[in-house]
Amino acid sequence: MKQVITIKVNGDAYSLAVEPFQTLNEVLREDLNLTGTKLGCGDGDCGACTVLVNGRSVSSCLTLAVSVDGQEITTVEGLASGENLHPIQEAFLEHGAIQCGFCSAGMEMSALNLLNQNENPTDEDIRNAISGNLCRCTGYYKIVDAIGAAAEKMKKIKEN
Repeated sequence: MKQVITIKVNGDAYSLAVEPFQTLNEVLREDLNLTGTKLGCGDGDCGACTVLVNGRSVSSCLTLAVSVDGQEITTVEGLASGENLHPIQEAFLEHGAIQCGFCSAGMEMSALNLLNQNENPTDEDIRNAISGNLCRCTGYYKIVDAIGAAAEKMKKIKEN
């Protein structure tokens, strides 16, 4: 039996009838057509499905949609402001941190979670923050560099 939930996704409110076993990932991708959030392993091990719920990163493949009723969700689609990329997205592009792109959304959301909590992360902090995100295309160096650069960009924006 479906249950109606109300969620705010990237600033927009939605009321949806969902099955009790339906995951947040399924709702985002299938019901809301927000396909930036990927489904990788389906077991919470790869991080491709990372989104923020009330500002904290979660694996959307393991999170039941009914459990986020009344919550605020941010997906990779919510990072950019119109045509302006978020500093994290800019830094990923500038530092070549996007290879095939499959893990990028989850990496960027994990980076946002980190930078919302720590505006001066060390490389070790960054590596720890993305330790739940797997990338099969790179050695993570460019990703770590990009997140460090994004931290600097975000600090400059905050200062202005």
